[in-house]
Parts: sequence; structure tokens; C-alpha cells
Amino acid sequence: LFDDDWMDFPFDRDFWGKKNPLYGKNAKNMMKTDIREHDNGYEVDIDLPGFKKDEISLELENGYLTVSAAKGLDKDEQDKKGKYIRRERYAGAMQRSFYVGDTLTQEDIKAKYDNGILSISIPKKDAKAVETKKTIAIEG
Repeated sequence: LFDDDWMDFPFDRDFWGKKNPLYGKNAKNMMKTDIREHDNGYEVDIDLPGFKKDEISLELENGYLTVSAAKGLDKDEQDKKGKYIRRERYAGAMQRSFYVGDTLTQEDIKAKYDNGILSISIPKKDAKAVETKKTIAIEG
């Protein structure tokens, strides 16, 4: 559970190996995640400081829970307040996926966003029982 293939991904480069200034050397600090296991489920806390609730989305598809966050720059607003000489605050999009199993539905997963932390509760569900081999008697 919770396969995370992104830990070794070079976020400062795009798919073709070209430098991506959006992430840069701070990529490893994005979406820091803590996962705690309990008897009846998991608690996932993801750091998303500076995001508004409506800039964050959760999707469940084919057993993968994907957390996405996007923060844009409003060019008009930027022009009203003057020209930036340097921008260090984050603007862009990021996402992270976790395998949570095929038995969960969106109604099973609960999420809350408070003080820059997205808290997700994921219940443990038993995997679908695999039917055991049953012999059929042959008459005659």
C-alpha cells in the first residue's frame, strides 16, 4: 500500500531532461507527506502551505489517490502592484499519487485542509476474497 514512485524523480528537469525553473533546487521540499497507520486505517498529512482550499483537488482512479495543487500568478494583479524584481514564492502546479487499493470508493476517503496541512483519512478495507477452487462432482 502507498507505493510512491516519485521519490527519485528529478523534479528540476522536465520529461526530456531540460531544466525546469519552476521547481529548481527546492523540489524536494514540495508536498512533504507523513503517513500514519492505525488499526482501522491510515492518516496522511501533506504540507501545502500558501494554498487555498479551492486550489487543491483529490481524485481516486484505478486504486490511485492523486493529490493536486495549483497556484497561479495573476498578471493583471502583478501589474497593478508594480514590477517584481525577484519572486521566490511558489506559483505553479504539483501532484502526487499514492496507491490505496481497488476496494476503496471516494465516499470512503475523508479530507480536511487546515493551516496549510491537508489531512486525509483512508480506511483499511479487506481485499476482495479470491474464490477458492471448488470441485464439481461428475455423475455417471
